[in-house]
This record gives sequence, structure tokens and C-alpha cells, in this order.
Amino acid sequence: MPLPDTDFDVTEVAVPWHVLTEAGHEVVFATERAGTVPAADQRLLDGVIFGALGAEPEPKRLYQELARSREFRETIAWEDVIAADHDALVLAGGHAPGMRQYLGSLMLRGKISDFWSLDRPVGAICHGVLLPARATDHKTGRKLLHGRRTTCLPKYMERSAYFLTAWKLGRYYRTYPAYVEAEVRGALASPDDFVRGPRTLSARGTATDDTAAFVVVDGRYVSARWPGDAYLFARRVRDLLDQT
Repeated sequence: MPLPDTDFDVTEVAVPWHVLTEAGHEVVFATERAGTVPAADQRLLDGVIFGALGAEPEPKRLYQELARSREFRETIAWEDVIAADHDALVLAGGHAPGMRQYLGSLMLRGKISDFWSLDRPVGAICHGVLLPARATDHKTGRKLLHGRRTTCLPKYMERSAYFLTAWKLGRYYRTYPAYVEAEVRGALASPDDFVRGPRTLSARGTATDDTAAFVVVDGRYVSARWPGDAYLFARRVRDLLDQT
């Protein structure tokens, strides 16, 4: 699971780590420079605005456990990630400015293409979908998502969060000028390959209830929309690992 130094989403990292670790898998974290101890978006821990819009209590508790773990504190470097040495790749999201270090990395795009070429499971959630949308297939030269079905952070969610908070936080919820959905759609072979999922602004899946969650599985690729899908997303990645 590669990460930026700061600003990743609490839930989209802590929940997959917990689910996969509980299933007996070892999660290896990678940062741009080996040994960097990364940090989540602090606003999601404290409450984005007036104490609201942050992570839910359970993911925050899991993040505190994660922050104390050996694997989180002993990161490897992005450049040292060798796809053949790992069974799957998980690409978390986040929207704060520190995410650009990770989302814009040419090195990470190459590593993702390596996993893709080996047909290893790749899971991407929220802004994390931008990475496979920007990466190219080693064989065809096309974007990795060309010909795949996917979801990502929907425009209506990103737009709503921005308009709700812009008066105080400016462009905190707008990582790039283009909406995530617009860029992801541009990487697809057909408009029908984008799957928005049910409309929601607050209902979230939990550790015990997937009613409000939504993911798309296309072969060995799993995608999800936002932190509210994190538990189901992590379980689908786990399921693909169980089939390996």
C-alpha cells in the first residue's frame, strides 16, 4: 500500500489494513523515501468543519492502532516496490494537498503498471482510482482502465463537499481543477464503463453492514467511491487474495 507523506484518508487506509491483517495478510507500506512515517489528513481525525465531516469513530480507532504498528513505521521506498514480491496492490485516496505527491507520481504509475501486467489484484478507492487512470499498460500503451469497468469518487460528492466547505476551507476538497470522475472517465474505452453507483451523501457501510456500500469488481481490479465503501472494498480485495 503506497502512501504520500501526509494527507491520505484515514478510513481508506486504516480499514483495509485492519481487514487484510485480520485475514492473515501482511500489509507493506511504501512512502517516497524509505523510513518515512506517514500521517493521515488531520482534519479527518479532528472533524473537517465544526467537528463534523471527518472519519467515523471506528476507523479513527483503527488508525490509532495502525499508527503504532511496526509496518506503518518501517516503510519501504516507492522505488523499491517490486510487484513480483507482493500479492496485491491497494491504492487509497484522500483529497487534501499532500495527496498530490502520491497521485502525481510517475514512479508509482510505473509500479502500478507492473502489478497490472502480472495480473495481481489491484484495489483503488476514491481519489486512488486516479493512479490507474493515469498509468499506461506496458504492452498496449493505453491507459490501464481502458476497457475496464470502474467507479471512483463521483462528481456530485466532490462538488457537494466543496460547496459545503469552500467558504471556510477554500479548495480543500478540490485536489485538482478537474473532478476525479471527469479524469477517470477520460481514461475509459466507453462511457458505459463508468459505474457511479447509488446516490448517497451520508450513508456509509460499516464493519457489519454493507447496505450503503458499493464497489465494482472487474476481473482482478476492485474500485470504490469513498470512505463509506471502505469495509466492503477491503473485503473484496481480501476475496481476490483468497483466490490467488
